[in-house]
Amino acid sequence: RAAMDHQPKFFENLSGTGKAIGVLTSGGDAQGMNAAVRAVVRMGIYVKAKVYFVYEGYQGMVDGGDNIVEVSWESVSSILQVGGTVIGSARCKSFRTREGRLQAAYNLVQRGITNLCVIGGDGSLTGANLFREEWSGLLEELAQKGKIDEEAVKKYAYLNIVGMVGSIDNDFCGTDMTIGTDSALHRIIEVVDAIMTTAQSHQRTFVLEVMGRHCGYLALVSALACGADWVFIPEYPPEEGWEDSMCVKLSENRARKKRLNIIIVAEGAIDCHNKPITSEKVKDLVVQRLGFDTRVTILGHVQRGGTPSAFDRILASRMGVEAVLALLEATPATPACVVSLSGNQAVRLPLMECVQMTQEVQKAMDEGRFVEAVRLRGRSFENNLNTYKLLSHKKPDAELPKTNFNVAVLNVGAPAAGMNAAVRAAVRVGITEGHKMFAVIDGFEGFARGKIKEISWGDVGGWTGQGGSILGTKRTLPAKYLEKIADQMRTNCINALMVIGGFEAYLGLLELSAAREKYDEFCVPMVMVPATVSNNVPGSDFSIGADTALNTITDTCDRIKQSASGTKRRVFIIETMGGYCGYLANMGALAAGADAAYIFEEQFDIRELQANVEHLTEKMKTSIQRGLVLRNENCNENYTTDFIYQLYSEEGKGVFDCRKNVLGHMQQGGAPSPFDRNFGTKISAKAMQWISKKLKETYRKGKVFANTDDSVCLLGMRRRNLVFQPVAELKTETDFVHRIPKEQWWLKLRPLMKILAKYKTSYDVSDSGQLEHVAMHSPKEAETGAI
Repeated sequence: RAAMDHQPKFFENLSGTGKAIGVLTSGGDAQGMNAAVRAVVRMGIYVKAKVYFVYEGYQGMVDGGDNIVEVSWESVSSILQVGGTVIGSARCKSFRTREGRLQAAYNLVQRGITNLCVIGGDGSLTGANLFREEWSGLLEELAQKGKIDEEAVKKYAYLNIVGMVGSIDNDFCGTDMTIGTDSALHRIIEVVDAIMTTAQSHQRTFVLEVMGRHCGYLALVSALACGADWVFIPEYPPEEGWEDSMCVKLSENRARKKRLNIIIVAEGAIDCHNKPITSEKVKDLVVQRLGFDTRVTILGHVQRGGTPSAFDRILASRMGVEAVLALLEATPATPACVVSLSGNQAVRLPLMECVQMTQEVQKAMDEGRFVEAVRLRGRSFENNLNTYKLLSHKKPDAELPKTNFNVAVLNVGAPAAGMNAAVRAAVRVGITEGHKMFAVIDGFEGFARGKIKEISWGDVGGWTGQGGSILGTKRTLPAKYLEKIADQMRTNCINALMVIGGFEAYLGLLELSAAREKYDEFCVPMVMVPATVSNNVPGSDFSIGADTALNTITDTCDRIKQSASGTKRRVFIIETMGGYCGYLANMGALAAGADAAYIFEEQFDIRELQANVEHLTEKMKTSIQRGLVLRNENCNENYTTDFIYQLYSEEGKGVFDCRKNVLGHMQQGGAPSPFDRNFGTKISAKAMQWISKKLKETYRKGKVFANTDDSVCLLGMRRRNLVFQPVAELKTETDFVHRIPKEQWWLKLRPLMKILAKYKTSYDVSDSGQLEHVAMHSPKEAETGAI
């Protein structure tokens, strides 16, 4: 491995000449499958391989004929924003028989296809693996029957298979997120948000049934994301007597002036005797015991529908490209693999290891080993469950520990969707740990003015779905108010600070820790949780709010593309936010299928602009007569949005016309996406637990005194883990002039967008290609682990 690190591996050295790749979608459909199909087709053509669509899944492979068709670059144009799968998917009985597979092999050999990219669930992938194992035997049999000659048997001796998991249930082990899961959560959350407003009006209880026959992921995460009162999932059946405890909980909530109750049931929910718990059963129980006005809503196939979320489009595009790389590098000796995402990294895993582990979970559940089942589901599932348990049920005051510590929470910087979910989690975890929680209104400025009050468990109910910042937030830095803030900390006996915000929050913590020499009040544990749409905070790959902004940009671009393809020959120039950070422009371009994205991190000159205009002129000659160009607001002080618009208008005269669009503050608003609610909730709960630990460590002789660097930290997501990093250490990683980190992970994805838009580019693929194994994690790891 060390030897490999010195010599980066570039994908332009991999050639697909002479190879043929077949792509099919199989099993249940999922949003984002089309993005994966598009990426496989374009990457395949890019490396000079032939690419074939196999229509209707395995059925089309068995039927052959015009179900297997060679495709071109334009064949996959405009499918990125379409849900489901455009090449169709079918459950296929005949492929389960040897005769069926024999026919399929014959159809593939006729076209010289020996590389298959299968997008589907575990059943589809298991089928593909069996097909691969039988391949040489099938060819021998075809030769004996005289259907193909010996030459063909030698030439097409091996079948390579790469799988991508498309399933809304997220029920596949070894991958953090399957394609379609995030979009399904979007659908569920849209419905829950809508139902909450009507339930609020009538003081009703709603029982929502979501998909997930064998996996409770959707139910669990949506319960976390909307703060549901109770959730039923197959992996974690309720204890004996759950009927009583649920009813007590519901009536307590009503007594606390909560006007509605939400109960979420996975369709596969069971009790500890493996008996099903249905939504009707739950409703009848609530009506009989409590007499509450109760309604059932079954979400059904709505969850599979609609347009894919930005996350799913980027995930599927990354995986599609990775799948083609895996096929190019496959040898007869490499096992069939699945390309998947772990944390923030694309990885390859042996297909059968993943399938075996997925089956282990089911087996554990059938045998009643539920703790084991949860552990086998992986770190992120376990973390979700633990966080849900922490936040949903308040213990009676008598059972809560008393620490006599006071912890203050504040929002700093511009508003970002998901901030409120983070505040809610902080307050509730703080109370559970025995602290008194204080909310600061309007950031450091409000702090200086004494706008601070105690906040209770009930005060933050219903906050997860609210956009913006309920506490109020300001960009003001603390430096000019140090004296007054220190006074407030002393008056209110504040022993720890939790700051939720963007780059200003980071600068603020640096200023407060520098002021420790002068003011003892600041010698307390302080932690920052990154929340900004720009995603420009050092020390974290993601920040709360960026996913919601990305979805806003993607939705808007979809609409604009639709308008442009109606008028034909039109190019749109769209300006995004982000300060100097190009994250939104770059990722928005990848998710919306843009032709170019101008960002500050990658300097560009007039020659580049010229090349883009020529590229679009060429594109107008094809059947795709529209263009989309994104520009980060600060990417260049002279090449403004107006300048680029005028340049394109002049240069494109007679070929295309131009329009421009500045997205502005709509990128900061809106209801938080499921990712931001979930990320905000989990990262903030973790930060609060860190505060409790630090308070215990620094409490000496009746007071808290913390003045070391490691008592002022930023909690960030780094590659695969959540890490606490002292802000002092992050200084060297920061470009303070432009308010961005010096190194940003997403720049590595920049060539991806260019490849999918048909630009010649260089792409460093040194990271990929190591086949990993499915790791069984130890219980200890779950605490440090994934989101």
